[in-house]
Amino acid sequence: MYLGVDIGGTKTLIACLNKDGVIQEKVKFPTPKEYGTFLNDLAKIVASLSTKNFLAAGVAVPGRLDREKGIGIAFGNLPWKEVAVRADVQRIVKCPVVIENDANLAGLSEAMLLKEQYGRVLYVTISTGINMGLIVGQHIDTSLHPEAGNIMMEHHGRLETWEHFASGRAIVHRFGKQASEITDDGSWKIIAHNIAIGLADLVAIIGPEIIVLGGSIGGYFDQYAKALFEDLKELSTPLTPMPPIIKASRPDDAVVYGCYDLIRELYEY
Repeated sequence: MYLGVDIGGTKTLIACLNKDGVIQEKVKFPTPKEYGTFLNDLAKIVASLSTKNFLAAGVAVPGRLDREKGIGIAFGNLPWKEVAVRADVQRIVKCPVVIENDANLAGLSEAMLLKEQYGRVLYVTISTGINMGLIVGQHIDTSLHPEAGNIMMEHHGRLETWEHFASGRAIVHRFGKQASEITDDGSWKIIAHNIAIGLADLVAIIGPEIIVLGGSIGGYFDQYAKALFEDLKELSTPLTPMPPIIKASRPDDAVVYGCYDLIRELYEY
């Protein structure tokens, strides 16, 4: 069995997957603000699982990391800094542990479902913030920084980060409601336009064969897809044609599936 740990800003998901990558058991718990409390909670949850022995574990870090040293440098919505995630989790689960950015892992998971069709997959997750992962030939491209939401863009005559006007947080700030509460086409057109601006830049820089949209806002893709495609058609050029864009197939569990995929790539189990 393999273990996937998806550390989120508000919730952490733990999943046990068998050798075929099928989830056998999963538990979700609130992510504490204190790192020490998180480790204690994680240890209790792991001890309560029906599976006690794991061949390897993958841990998703929502932010910057040092892969070689196994350190989480900064965690976005969490105040943790410079914490030894790999070593600390390894003491709890008693098996080899690999850490990776959460958007990269979600992207790897989605790219594996498309591996027969596309070799260059860009995964963009739009939730509270905006992140991305580029998967080339079923491998994470670690040369790119996943924090796509921090790209500076002109918006209403001034420079702002993309996620400042296109993320889930930005939607609540502008419309005074969650995306789940928005029903009018006019609001979704504005949301689609703001997403399109960033996607057009990413296409010009990265040149993906396909884009997969995930995250909570990605989950409402059907609501704004038509408006998004219309905007992207206007932003497309002969040198930067727009690739196909689809909704993530497994948005809720993509990260833990990505943990499994990375484990199978790194370890010969």
